[in-house]
Amino acid sequence: MSKSKKKIASLLASLLLVSTFLAACGSSESGTDSNTAPNNASQTETETPASEVEESAEEPAERTVTDAMGHEVTIPANPQRILATYLEDNLVALGVTPVAQWSVANGIQDYLQGSLKDVPTIPHDLPFEQVASFEPDLIILDSADMASGDKYEQYSKIAPTYVIGSEQNNDWRDELLKIGEVLGKEEDAQKVLDDYDAKAAEAKAALSEAAPGESAAAIWLVSDQFYMVSEDLSSGTVMYDDLGLAVPEVVKEISATGTGNWLPISLEKLAELDADHLFLINSDKGAGGEALNDPLWKNIPAVKNGNVYEFSADTSWLYTGTVANTQIVDSIVESITK
Repeated sequence: MSKSKKKIASLLASLLLVSTFLAACGSSESGTDSNTAPNNASQTETETPASEVEESAEEPAERTVTDAMGHEVTIPANPQRILATYLEDNLVALGVTPVAQWSVANGIQDYLQGSLKDVPTIPHDLPFEQVASFEPDLIILDSADMASGDKYEQYSKIAPTYVIGSEQNNDWRDELLKIGEVLGKEEDAQKVLDDYDAKAAEAKAALSEAAPGESAAAIWLVSDQFYMVSEDLSSGTVMYDDLGLAVPEVVKEISATGTGNWLPISLEKLAELDADHLFLINSDKGAGGEALNDPLWKNIPAVKNGNVYEFSADTSWLYTGTVANTQIVDSIVESITK
């Protein structure tokens, strides 16, 4: 898991496990080819006539690939029981249902449950015994950290185990393409990206017409502490790169202070936010949220102008991937153009 994804996953895990927070947050589908196989043997009185021709479809074959840690991994011909925790967004986008899904305490990735509601959960730290109990035929690990020490050896005894690299892990597009490659679904992965780009372009045009040149920011409230999404990670890339919304100066300043998806910001600094639109992911909803009653908050221009759009922590805003980003695009367009 990349540092930024590891931090956000750890923070999410901590929030679901306890009420406090951690600082610094940061199956396979195969084509079929027809082969013509004529019988060229000389015909004798007892032989079958040579004119008979049989056609047979090629069966999927095992493939050997090299993962980010240099392991040569033999991918099953047609894996049916795939375990790839915290990578489920990619699997769902590719039409693959995992054998188990990531969880912590009683929490799961709620935004994916339209596709994963009947999939059992497994703890985020992947205990060996529980992994084995699901009898996977392919394990995909989010990062080298998850395979540290003798973990890789233990997992690989259960099933072929592939480790995603940090470069792909830091970019949701590259990660999707890599998983598509591992599963032999490269064309499917590219189509998913093409469809997303088309949707984003349409949304960008709608926003340009409804709110030309206007800016936006996303913040996360956790135990009266604010975090701001980075300019070039997570939902920041959706807002600024995909949809073309302007980047406020405060977002640029905070983004330069760290490498995580979500970076801490004081209420005093947040009061300087010059965004036209503000997306608030509120983990404190129903639990007080004193920060939202502070005069500094109430005097933020977007708040004063009624351009704050609130979302709960179980929405896709705290995640990234094709499914998450598609939902975020819809949320942004619905909020700003309504």
